[in-house]
Amino acid sequence: MPAVRMSPTLLLSLFCATLLSGLALAPAPVRAQAATKPVTVPLAVIGVADDPRYANRRMERAYPGHPAGRAIEGAKLGAEEAAFELEAAGVEMPLREVLLNDAAALPKALAELKAAKVQHIVADLPEPLLRQLVQAAPAALGGALIINAGLDNDSLRGAQCAPHLLHTYPSRTMLSDALAQYLAARNWRKVLLLTGPEAGDGLQTEAFQRSARRYGLKVTQQKPFKLTGDPRDRDLANTRLLTGEREHEVVAVMDANGEFARLLPYATQWPRPVVGANGLTVQPWHPQWERNGGPQLTRRFVKQENRPMLGHDWAAWAAAKAVAAVLVDAPRAPVAQHLQRLRTGQSYIDGFKGPRLSFRAWDGQLRQPLFLAHGDGVAGVAPLDGVLHPKDVLDTLGVDEAETACKAR
Repeated sequence: MPAVRMSPTLLLSLFCATLLSGLALAPAPVRAQAATKPVTVPLAVIGVADDPRYANRRMERAYPGHPAGRAIEGAKLGAEEAAFELEAAGVEMPLREVLLNDAAALPKALAELKAAKVQHIVADLPEPLLRQLVQAAPAALGGALIINAGLDNDSLRGAQCAPHLLHTYPSRTMLSDALAQYLAARNWRKVLLLTGPEAGDGLQTEAFQRSARRYGLKVTQQKPFKLTGDPRDRDLANTRLLTGEREHEVVAVMDANGEFARLLPYATQWPRPVVGANGLTVQPWHPQWERNGGPQLTRRFVKQENRPMLGHDWAAWAAAKAVAAVLVDAPRAPVAQHLQRLRTGQSYIDGFKGPRLSFRAWDGQLRQPLFLAHGDGVAGVAPLDGVLHPKDVLDTLGVDEAETACKAR
């Protein structure tokens, strides 16, 4: 029987038909994977409805280091930036804001959060209410990861710490260490220290004195100031009288409220730089930071909120990014494992400040560079060049592991 000869075109057609029939019968693993239901892990941002930090008059004054908007604004940007990675990991992270009228509203709010299966929280609360939240949340929610994005209180990283409490806003000691490093690097070592009558002023003064001893600064004099209408105390508000002694090289003002400090630059008796609560300040973020993708982050925030991104905004943004990072790394893990991964540095974030940022195991504080800044720009970044540490130079800012008073790990 003569051999049947097929044309190349016919052979190619038969081959394609066979291949397509095989593909039609083969399983479709990509489709099955796409059909997997995503994990939903909601993130709540908790604040106080009548928080005095957000009073209209205070917001209009725009004191350095004070918030310019609610934490939800920074957290929203962080969640949006992380959306692509979360989607790729099969995770949804819906964001919700909770504003409490007072402390009495906390139990009801926690019950509602439990019903919504919330265990991850960004807190922007006054210290007493934050402590209540930290104490009540684990039992009320069946486990909790709380990130403080608004308070610099050292006690929250020390004796009042908690194993489920992390911090993206820098501690008061970190801020004062950054300032002392800069003054020492500039060789401005003789400091006139002005401190106010409020409790927050005293805590700032205590932190600065510790940092001064740590970095070899000399406090030439410490003087009280007071803003008052009482004529008997008017000398305590006179900037020229307060800065009359000549030995100092720099004036450091400790003013948690900010009202007196804003009057001090260019109003001293002698031509001396003002640092601390005004003049040269220490900030977690500055809108004029021009490296490490900073301009792009600032522009995205301005586009969203129509105002510059400041330190508290960055801390809320970083809190949302931290939660998103651990969800991408361990999407189906319980909240206790998320907490463990963050506290041990297994999950970290890019803070647009240079190095990748991780939380300290001993007090839950986010390691981070800090900006020495004034209104128009960034003068320096701490840790300063030449400052050394045996493990991580970022741990030269704040309380190191050997010094910590935190016992909860």
